[in-house]
Amino acid sequence: MIVVVWGVSGCGKTTVAKLLAKKLDWQFLDADDFHSTENIEKMRQGRPLNDKDRKPWLDEIAQQLMTINQSGASATLACSALKLAYRDLLGINEKTVRSVLLHGDQQAIQQRLENRQHEFMNKDLLNSQFQTLEADTTGIKVSIQQSPSEICHEIRRQLQI
Repeated sequence: MIVVVWGVSGCGKTTVAKLLAKKLDWQFLDADDFHSTENIEKMRQGRPLNDKDRKPWLDEIAQQLMTINQSGASATLACSALKLAYRDLLGINEKTVRSVLLHGDQQAIQQRLENRQHEFMNKDLLNSQFQTLEADTTGIKVSIQQSPSEICHEIRRQLQI
């Protein structure tokens, strides 16, 4: 099984996906590790990525997820995956590739971003991320008002793992 933990920057995707992988003894993947140099520079400059920028990035991640799935292994992935089309590209099917949206209030997430340093994600991009965010009715939705450990517990409860 693959569990894609998704949402806007600052919602805790990486923290939660890493912790979940550790608790389950699964592989952890961070979508940030797959970005091209051009995408990283664009984000550093505070310019949002467009669909053309994201396509090769998502294709590479999807290929990695498919390889993991075909091998019978399990993993978590921390990825923004803000649009339904992006989640489709990643192969989210809610059977072998599950999705978990970490959601929270924009003001609270902005506060989190003010208190952290990210290698290349410009905190000024949060508005564009909320504008791009397409929630859907499938998958799991968990509030970020809990601790990462409590969020992991809730994910495991809902996935029955």
